[in-house]
Amino acid sequence: MRRSLVNQVIRLSNRKPGHSSYILLDVLIGMYRPGYGGISVVFLCVSLSHDAEPKYKGLRNQGSTDYLNSVLQVLFMTKEFRDAVQSESSHTSYIDADLKDLFLQLKTSSPTTEYIICKLGIENVMKQQDAAQYFEKILSLASPEASQVFHGRLIHRTSCLCGESTDEHNSFWTLNLPINNTHNGVYNVEDGLKQFFSQSKLTGENQVYCDECKAKADTTTECEVGLYPKVLVLLLKRFEFSYYEMDYVKNNCPVDVPLNIDIPKGVSYELYATVDHVGDLRGGHYTATIQPADDGGCWYDFNDSWVTPVSLASLRQTLAIF
Repeated sequence: MRRSLVNQVIRLSNRKPGHSSYILLDVLIGMYRPGYGGISVVFLCVSLSHDAEPKYKGLRNQGSTDYLNSVLQVLFMTKEFRDAVQSESSHTSYIDADLKDLFLQLKTSSPTTEYIICKLGIENVMKQQDAAQYFEKILSLASPEASQVFHGRLIHRTSCLCGESTDEHNSFWTLNLPINNTHNGVYNVEDGLKQFFSQSKLTGENQVYCDECKAKADTTTECEVGLYPKVLVLLLKRFEFSYYEMDYVKNNCPVDVPLNIDIPKGVSYELYATVDHVGDLRGGHYTATIQPADDGGCWYDFNDSWVTPVSLASLRQTLAIF
């Protein structure tokens, strides 16, 4: 069954606008970290022998907790977040303390996640859950110092033809991109971002009341980023409600994922991680594909307890079309 991209995380570069880079996660979550202009070189990682000790450790599946394992690996490999929860000022009243213990164990072993599961209130470990939902739940329970790594702010602007406009500010941890307007049956992430930030016109029955005009009038709406997060998460909305089946169904449309993307106002990002989902609404399996920082550009597949290098050829094939 084809993999599907649901969510991406992007890390903002400290370089000047137009020269930063991004990282994209595979299916459910995509991660982007600072770059230095252009696509980073991805080196071919040599497969480990059966007797070799894996460079990175996995997380043991507690039943059907692969969705949680994938998210935790992404958070562990996000240096800014890892440093925040491991700092001495980390508060025990937040989930930071449990994450700190888990991250310390991940450096030397493949730990279980029962303390995190308990903290998140997960009662049935045999039930498949939404990785994006638990990504945000972890951030909601984390300290402000940790969660701010992913925090951004959108400005939704509504403008009347008379010149009157109003701005609404909304915080976010993920940008949700609906999968539509495909080209030859393939959804392009860059095109999706352009559509997300494009201007829309509300006319006819969709006119909006204007306080200045004292009547409904033609209006334009658009969105811009007021605060760029250090790590930007893009969520591809693959599940949509079908009135024919009277249930949510998964859109398995293939997705074209670039290693570099541009956000309006001249900010660029470089892909460094993905979270993949294979299956449908009622079942499936999550894995994460991550490029650890300071590892020569190598990528690794994190599949619960198993961690294996990903070859350049496999990576290109994976990112070409999900």
